[in-house]
Amino acid sequence: MLQTISPDLLPFITTVINGSLTSGHVPTAFKKARVIPILKKPALDPSDISNYRPVSLLSFLSKIVCNQLSDYLMQKNLHDPNQSGFKAALSTETALLAVTEKLHAARSAKLSSVLILLDLSAAFDTVNHKTLLSTLRSLGICGTAWEWFASYLDARSYQVTWKGLTSAPRRLSTSVPQGSVLGPLLFSLYTHSLGKVISSHGFSYHCYADETQLIFSFPPSDTTASARISACLADISSWMTAHQLKLNPSKTELLIIPGDLSPAQDLAISLSNSMISPTASARNLGVTMDNQLSFSSHVTNVTRSCRFLQYNIRRIRPFLSTQSTQVLVQSLVISRLDYCNSLLAGLPLNAICALQMIQNATARLVFNLPKFSHTTPLLRSLHWLPVAACIRFKTLMLAYKAKNGPAPSYLKALVTSRTAPRLLSSTSTAQLVPPSLREKVHAIVGID
Repeated sequence: MLQTISPDLLPFITTVINGSLTSGHVPTAFKKARVIPILKKPALDPSDISNYRPVSLLSFLSKIVCNQLSDYLMQKNLHDPNQSGFKAALSTETALLAVTEKLHAARSAKLSSVLILLDLSAAFDTVNHKTLLSTLRSLGICGTAWEWFASYLDARSYQVTWKGLTSAPRRLSTSVPQGSVLGPLLFSLYTHSLGKVISSHGFSYHCYADETQLIFSFPPSDTTASARISACLADISSWMTAHQLKLNPSKTELLIIPGDLSPAQDLAISLSNSMISPTASARNLGVTMDNQLSFSSHVTNVTRSCRFLQYNIRRIRPFLSTQSTQVLVQSLVISRLDYCNSLLAGLPLNAICALQMIQNATARLVFNLPKFSHTTPLLRSLHWLPVAACIRFKTLMLAYKAKNGPAPSYLKALVTSRTAPRLLSSTSTAQLVPPSLREKVHAIVGID
């Protein structure tokens, strides 16, 4: 119906949008949010309020402003290059690649590394409006544009919808709306100065929205590493307090990746009068990372979740057609196999054979064939590349984008064109020299 009457509605919608942007005023009706609590994970206790994510349903006006603000930040080069959240051509996979490549590079240089995954408590809900507006002004946003943001943040209200009931409206004095396209961008600008605090201690970092990863590499013989890490975390905690954000020490995780042939280390790290103990593995942006960078825990977790999904789909398979089963397994199972699979590049085939077995079982499930049926013609019919080929394809695609297309700057820095010492027949081909971080053998990758 809306598509049918859109030619009649568009002039009025355009007038409302242009009027808001030119006057620097957001109508009160557009500042009312309807919050729908969503359980963060199915396995969490639904009776615990902290296990829910408050997603706000908002008006469409913020999306238009988000596009204009993103263009402005891009033109003025004001984006933090180490912030990958909610940007074109950037994703959790590119963010994890940047982190893992730094860890691999340090390990090949026989340096030990520490990966710290910071956890914030209700990060979006505690954003101070005055501090945020001050940050926007420091980035050159002034005049009517600044007034629009001040009006957008002022006098906001929300109502919670739960089991068919709606609460009374409540005023919001802090926070950026979680669930809008503008909220995450404003939060990344709010934390723009955090990078300087981290870099001042000689740490590397990478962020994805409110997920912050710290990387610190040091010689195994360095006895000051623990004190330097604690000092950096203390300054980060002070910065968080000044910006009304709160670190959660109980959920902050620490991985120690020993250098090549270096013995494992045990560092005592303090944060807000709490001690953070190293763990063997930690979940980072949906990927389980271990302290040997083998990703064995990640493969095990993906295999377990895919088998559970296959079991449930197999129970309803008699009621599904082949086409509907294919759509179902591609959205639930194959998507899990493909998620961040470029991180598995360079691993031996026996490390990913469990994933290949999952793919084979999924192909048999689509065609409703018994166990041990030959899967090569099935994969060909479904147009599914084997797992190892999928990993290679993803790696080549990212390398191609880093050289020729849209890609984050931190990936472009990893791609180096091969320069032949003399004129060869292969000189005209676009060949790259990949960083030999995981193997001691140098290889050449061809990118057409």
